[in-house]
Amino acid sequence: MKRVLVLGAGILGVHTAYFLRQRGYEVTVIDRQPGPALETIFANGSQISVSQSDPWASPHAPFKILKWLGKEDAPLLFRLKLDVNQWRWGLRFLYECLPSRAEHNTLQAMRLSEYSRRTLQMLRKETGIQYDHAEAGIMMIHSDAQSFDDAAKAAQLLIRNGERRDVLLVAEAVRIEPALAHTAPTLAGAIYAPNDESGDAYKFTIAMAEKAAAMGVEFRYNTTIKRIDRAGGEVSGVVVTHADRPDETLNADAYVVALGSYSSALLRDVGVDALVYPAKGYSATLPIVNQAGAPKGSITDDEMKIVFTTIGQRLRIAGTAELNGFDTTLNPVRCEALTRRAKHHFPDLCDWATVEYWTGLRPATPSNLPIIGQSKLKNLYLNTGHGTLGWTEGPGSARALADIIAGQKPEVDYAFLGMQ
Repeated sequence: MKRVLVLGAGILGVHTAYFLRQRGYEVTVIDRQPGPALETIFANGSQISVSQSDPWASPHAPFKILKWLGKEDAPLLFRLKLDVNQWRWGLRFLYECLPSRAEHNTLQAMRLSEYSRRTLQMLRKETGIQYDHAEAGIMMIHSDAQSFDDAAKAAQLLIRNGERRDVLLVAEAVRIEPALAHTAPTLAGAIYAPNDESGDAYKFTIAMAEKAAAMGVEFRYNTTIKRIDRAGGEVSGVVVTHADRPDETLNADAYVVALGSYSSALLRDVGVDALVYPAKGYSATLPIVNQAGAPKGSITDDEMKIVFTTIGQRLRIAGTAELNGFDTTLNPVRCEALTRRAKHHFPDLCDWATVEYWTGLRPATPSNLPIIGQSKLKNLYLNTGHGTLGWTEGPGSARALADIIAGQKPEVDYAFLGMQ
């Protein structure tokens, strides 16, 4: 039986381990945290958002970023640093803003996201996991007429390629999502994706880790990766550290790096270039006190790039992106921007005094396309760089990578590493 060592127990690592074990591999997962899914996915926006496959890198993006420079609560905030990796990322981002690249990236992300949504639906039926999920679609609201017009035009690309997006007047949007009634006078229109879903990614991932462990996957937590060792054209082992015993080297036949924003530095040391940079996102979670007024599914505020998702008896508010290296401190201005916007739309929905703020590092590529497949080291595979779409693309990415490791062609048409 072939042994696979998976580095990282987030949504990508856990699902990769699950699908590999299904195929008969002996799998070990290692992570520095005391349990699964405690970093990027822990308190994310909870959307399965195929409809939001549009990348950050678009022809309009450079002008928006310049407009937002210096605004502490900007939806996308570049904090320029003396960091060569940030500058490399930024220059490539500008290239990905070209119209031809933006269209290519949108379609690639859409195909992977659709495949992943089908995979999630399959897993839900297969496992019976409960995770406060809703199949009520995602409503993207616009408060600016020009922004709404631009979004309606951009939606045509996905519509032409089979993804449903309904362009709605405000009254129709309120009929579908009554939670918008209070804020309706401030809106210019909305775009509704009825096939999108939402649900608690953390709940689902920890349940999947339990399923994988029951199948025989070994999870080794509180284990920090020190380095990857290379011998010739392949990986020879992974050196890990523990708090209570000496370093050790773990060996396998194949290795998967699913470490999110922390993938790049580790890979760089063995000559593999993966242009992934952390995009810091924020969330706020509050108890809902007016359940009748809660969103039926999920709502995205396009102007502020903030999402509002009902998760059981809680409201999850999440969004914005801050390119500021690996800093994970909570910025009060950016935290308060989330709840301020939520109060604007839904003033009587929550107990606003009881709020839990959180921040995590999204592993972003300049194109918004994840890096999945076989690296130039023949037994080293990557599953990283999913940015804001880790929950949307995670299950399908893991299933596809398990196919690649097994020597099979994935079912989805995507530019996998090593298969172009």
